[in-house]
Amino acid sequence: MATAVFNVHFFPSEDATVSSMLAFASFALAFVVRPLGGVVFSHIGDRIGRKKTLVITLTLMGVATMLMGVLPDYAAIGVAAPILLTFLRLVQGLALDGEWGGGLLLAVEYAPKNKRGFYGAVPQIGALTGLVLGNIVTIVSRAIFPEDAFTEFGWRIPFLLSGVLLVVGLWIRSKIDETPSFRKVKAEGTTEKLPIATVFKHYWREVLISTGAKFIETSTFFIFATFSISYATGFGYDFTAVLGFVLAGSIIGIGGILFYGGLSDRIGRKKVFLGGSVAVAIFVFPYLAMLSSGNLALAGIAIIISFAIIWPTYGSLIGTVLAENFAPEIRYTGASLGYQIGAALVGGPAPLIATALLTAFSGSWIPVALVVVFCAVVSFISVSFVKVRHNEDLDA
Repeated sequence: MATAVFNVHFFPSEDATVSSMLAFASFALAFVVRPLGGVVFSHIGDRIGRKKTLVITLTLMGVATMLMGVLPDYAAIGVAAPILLTFLRLVQGLALDGEWGGGLLLAVEYAPKNKRGFYGAVPQIGALTGLVLGNIVTIVSRAIFPEDAFTEFGWRIPFLLSGVLLVVGLWIRSKIDETPSFRKVKAEGTTEKLPIATVFKHYWREVLISTGAKFIETSTFFIFATFSISYATGFGYDFTAVLGFVLAGSIIGIGGILFYGGLSDRIGRKKVFLGGSVAVAIFVFPYLAMLSSGNLALAGIAIIISFAIIWPTYGSLIGTVLAENFAPEIRYTGASLGYQIGAALVGGPAPLIATALLTAFSGSWIPVALVVVFCAVVSFISVSFVKVRHNEDLDA
């Protein structure tokens, strides 16, 4: 929606590029506050439990998303519209860190030691499933409504439908129990009074490693999922067709996530993650060349490969790799902090950076590719220092 609606109706400008960059900036701002959300909600998660934290964060995320669906645009309330939209994005950003960390630990801390990679990959399906659901309702909405009607009110339907996910999610979370790792921490009385202080004092190296590991996963996800839509439609491709390719790649990628998660249980996390980092550093050049070829079929193949084959190699493992590097009493805080700092540095800003580079270098995609290569190198070096923990007890 940042590409199709928000740029025009919430950040209007005579220059379409400026509108897109302002929309991407509001998208990126949510990532700035994610480390703050990490500190707040992971503190709650390490102190009172994973389950209660997940209820709070889901409620915040669901309500903020639904409110976007009823938000008046710039023509109706002027500058208040982009301000309110950005505020709701900030609420989403605050909620997301606690949401991700809690969901990940529910999977990883319940997992058998020889299947932790597979279990840890399951929450990562949420990223691609979100793309699938979002693209389906967007495509259907655009098919039902004429263009003018879609940009006026049809785009609101996906946001309002998120209320269904909110209700279902809260029902599920009311039925789950705390994880074995947290129950053990509570039983032994080893909960930390101030987990963030312990993390910075004893686990700062792991936080740096986690931040660096996140670089390639988060930057390429938003390059593939957000920037590519704006970039591809700039070459005259049909917007719905591009969304359809993202949808197809995401559906196939769900299977890829589970496959690579299971593969890491057999051959190790490092081999799979490092292999994916090398692969994307090579693939990004033909990827951008195919998007800019003017051939819709080539652009579609590039988008599908990016989500179906490339991103799942490291996207499936980022949570498990981070969780395995922290002790149970500060695991929520440590894993979440590294994850969200990395997302704030290069994830949310990625579409904005890519668009700015295209403008600065007269439409050349080479600088964008080099940014991805840089992120891949950072992650490769970081994961090289990760502890090898597959097939070991998580809390040993």
